[in-house]
Amino acid sequence: MPRVSKAFFLCAVVYGICGMGLGMYMGASENHTLMPVHAHVNLLGWVGLAIMGGFYALVGERAPTKLAWANFALSNIGVLLIGPFLGVLLLTGNKAVIPFLGVGELATVIGMLLFATAIIRTAPKAANLVLN
Repeated sequence: MPRVSKAFFLCAVVYGICGMGLGMYMGASENHTLMPVHAHVNLLGWVGLAIMGGFYALVGERAPTKLAWANFALSNIGVLLIGPFLGVLLLTGNKAVIPFLGVGELATVIGMLLFATAIIRTAPKAANLVLN
């Protein structure tokens, strides 16, 4: 398995544990104010990164390495900015964090575009393996 896949999976598990912990806290406290944070951490962090890691594991050495690592970095930056700053916005209403959310959102979108690029670049090679 490529190192980038292991990195994606490891971060995905960390985000999954954080998202589950937040969900358990909300359930126990019956305070669901942070539900959007819970959803973003679980979907962008746990699910999104796990899918990306699975793709890079599946295509192995055919994946564009630099692109995969850039995808990894930007996707993580996105989750690490969106989760906490969305929490601050929800808990305090402090709109000063909105630019940080914007940076996180932009990083996440660019990370997804890089992932799409990796799929497109790798697809012809992967299709040949399946068809032959």
